[in-house]
Amino acid sequence: MPRQTLPPSSRRLHAFAAACALLGATGVQAQSAANPTEEVVVTGSISSQRVQDAPFSITVVDREALRRAGPLVNLSEAMSQVPGVVVNNRGNYAQDLQISSRGFGARAAFGVRGLRLVADGIPASGPDGQGQVAHFDLAGAQRIEVLRGPFSVLYGNSSGGVIALVGAPVKTSELEVGVDAGSFGLRQVRGSVGLALGQGFDARISAAHMEVEGHRPHSAAQRDLGQARLGWQNETDRVVLQVGSYDQPADDPLGLTRADFNANPYQTASQATQFNTRKTARQTQAGVSWRHLFAADTLGGVLREGQVALYSGDRSVTQWQAIPAATQANPRHGGGVVDFDRAYSGVDARLRWGLGPVELVTGVAQERQQDDRRGYENFTGTGASQVLGVTGKLRRDEQNTATSRDVYTQAEWAFNPEWVASAGVRSGKVRMSARDAYLSNGDDSGDLSFSYTNPVAGVRWRALKDGSRSLQVHASAARGFEAPTLGELAYKPDGSAGFNTALKPQTSRQLELGLKYREPALAVDAVVFDTRVSDELATLSNSGGRSTFQNVGATQRRGLELSGRWEPARGWRTQAALTWLDATYSDAFKACAGTPCTTPTVDVPAGNRIAGTQGRSAWAEVAWRDSAWGEFALEARGVGRVAVNDSNSDFAAGYGLAALRWSQQWSLGQAQRLEVTARIDNLADRVYAGSVIVGDGNGRYFEAGAPRTVWVGVRWVNGL
Repeated sequence: MPRQTLPPSSRRLHAFAAACALLGATGVQAQSAANPTEEVVVTGSISSQRVQDAPFSITVVDREALRRAGPLVNLSEAMSQVPGVVVNNRGNYAQDLQISSRGFGARAAFGVRGLRLVADGIPASGPDGQGQVAHFDLAGAQRIEVLRGPFSVLYGNSSGGVIALVGAPVKTSELEVGVDAGSFGLRQVRGSVGLALGQGFDARISAAHMEVEGHRPHSAAQRDLGQARLGWQNETDRVVLQVGSYDQPADDPLGLTRADFNANPYQTASQATQFNTRKTARQTQAGVSWRHLFAADTLGGVLREGQVALYSGDRSVTQWQAIPAATQANPRHGGGVVDFDRAYSGVDARLRWGLGPVELVTGVAQERQQDDRRGYENFTGTGASQVLGVTGKLRRDEQNTATSRDVYTQAEWAFNPEWVASAGVRSGKVRMSARDAYLSNGDDSGDLSFSYTNPVAGVRWRALKDGSRSLQVHASAARGFEAPTLGELAYKPDGSAGFNTALKPQTSRQLELGLKYREPALAVDAVVFDTRVSDELATLSNSGGRSTFQNVGATQRRGLELSGRWEPARGWRTQAALTWLDATYSDAFKACAGTPCTTPTVDVPAGNRIAGTQGRSAWAEVAWRDSAWGEFALEARGVGRVAVNDSNSDFAAGYGLAALRWSQQWSLGQAQRLEVTARIDNLADRVYAGSVIVGDGNGRYFEAGAPRTVWVGVRWVNGL
């Protein structure tokens, strides 16, 4: 895709300040005696611990699993093996991946909300709860940690789950180069240099360039990623400084109506080419973290460790939408071009204490984002001289700000060799404001603030410890909180000026019961959960570039998650993940048919499924590895049908997919090695909706998943 076809934003990114990996995101891989593949995790924990010992539901996708799953472009490649979490690839780089955890986040028509996203410790979610993952450096990741359930509330506002990327540490000096090629014009070049510099210093620099034409017309994209990391440590201190950048222009093929999808699922909506719908996004960020181990006699030996982290960055987005000029004739309309520059920053500081059998963490955190947001008409001229898909007159000019301030504590008490109790609480305040500078159509300024206190408690029982076999049982309960985002507060349903001050936060009560069984060749995790939400936030209307929201009463999410790994014989491995989710509205309500909407008229009866949630999903693989032939694997994935709106008037059909992959590694001598991985996805060339645009007022709900695709990746590593 020629770069000049996607004009950059009219404003450059601001300079960025020092910032960094939030606390706890530097955990390292370790092996357990019972399971040589068992990893140490840090998400949700006071300190590093094995997955099997964590008293909550957490799944690790390690570096090898990430590399086997695809070209390391999209988080969706490897997330099918995580139960309870949905990461759908829209095949549309102008919109982020569609991500939800136990139904939280499912309603997001674009971007990610309702989950806490963390990339090497730097939050990818803003204090208002909206986030994105396109800048995740998957090639440089050691693992992805996915936390589900009650303990996610310790991450504050809008933390219905946590997805945390942990970067790979530098152990030895080496140079790595990777090349990827695949169907629909996929091309990618990656490179990194890791240096063990001595005197406690280490460094890594990496970069990647990706291009893709896409499996639908008008869906081409480019992406450039850059990362730099410098670390230093001695016996008591560890300091990490990191800098990252991201640049992605992409065309937007838009969703399809039911009729268009049935006629040709791989076509592009006519409005996409008419308005040349597209998006450019750029981001830079940096950070620094410092961890200090205190001397054994500090404060009588109870103060063990201190950590502090700072991060800051800038993000700029310009998006040209397919909104008719006639719709923008409404003086209250904000235009068909979205353009904003965001500055964000944060600090997190904590202390870890040891009080006999009790481990305790206390901390404070503050986050801030400021959006200079503008809207423009997506046309110039009138009549025969009208040009669509360009930046026209100014229609919106305001500054949006969101801040959060939190205090938290978490404790673990080993009151018995077989029993560990955990408890924590996070209390904070979220404040959101808008200052309107475009007053010819009314003043859209406003202020809202919400306070919350999220407690959580859990217990873990070691029911079995017999040599290499173990069984852990855990139970936990929590209260969660999710505030409306700045985007959800932006418009009132009746079209009048100002914040939608009628919106309230939604709160949840979560219960979970799970078990984890381990032996040398077998690992099984199982969990059942029940979540009750009050004042659920749901889409009221979504058309003409304006989305409005409302509180709709109570909802219930209950389900079962199973995952396992079995190695029946030398060289053989099987894995599987299964999710059953029942996510429904407990109260009836009414939604809008369009915008503006002074009186909702569309009935949503109690018992309807929450739009965007998958009721059933399963993933499994069978793999065989041989030193001479490499690894061969067959994967299968099944997904149940998905409601496209809350009235459940239509569904995206369920589907089943199969994939075949092969990988091999050769030693080239003198610390060099070559790795090759090949995949064929969607072997049967099935037609299916890979994602849905929830509640779209134009009825363009459906985005087709990719047909049969082939990918080959080559990676060369040279020790320095």
